Amino acid sequence: MKRTLTAAAAAAVLLALAACSNSKTDSSTNSAAEPAEAAVVSALSAHDAFTTISSQVRTAKLSGAVTPENDPNHLLGRPSQYTSKITFTDSRISAADVDGTGKGDIERGGAIEVFADPADAKARADYIQGFAKSMPTLAEYDYVHGAVLVQVPRDLTPAQAAAYKTAANRLS
Repeated sequence: MKRTLTAAAAAAVLLALAACSNSKTDSSTNSAAEPAEAAVVSALSAHDAFTTISSQVRTAKLSGAVTPENDPNHLLGRPSQYTSKITFTDSRISAADVDGTGKGDIERGGAIEVFADPADAKARADYIQGFAKSMPTLAEYDYVHGAVLVQVPRDLTPAQAAAYKTAANRLS
C-alpha cells in the first residue's frame, strides 16, 4: 500500500512538472513559427557553424571534429549535451601561449558546440563560466547564439574575441 502511494505521488509530481515546463508565459509567442525555427537550429552542425564563422574570422582554421571516441568531456550525444562539436586554431595565438596544450584544446583557438536546444547551450555556457569565476586560469570567452556555443580562449584580446561573437550572431 505504501509503495502504491509513493508511486502515485511521484507520478503526480512528474505530471505537474511536465505541465509547468510546457506552459508559455508569453501569449504573444507565435507557436506556428517555433517548429520551423527549432528545425533550423537542430539542422545546423558545428562544422556548418564553423564554415560561417571562419569566413568572417580568417585567422580561424579547423583543427578537428569531436567524435564519441575522442570527446575529452564525454558529452557528445548525451542527454542535454552537444550534438556536434569541432575545434579550431587561431593564428593570432602564439605557440608559446599554447605550450603544453593538446590538439583540440580551446586555448589553441576555440571550439564550437551545437545543442538540440538553445537552453542547453546556455546551460553549458553558464556551467563553464561558473568554473571560470572560481578558477580564473580557466577563463574564456563564451558566446551563445541560439543552440550554438562558441568558445574562444582568454589569450585573444576582447576585440579579437568580439569578432567571433559578431560572426556567431550571423548564424541562421
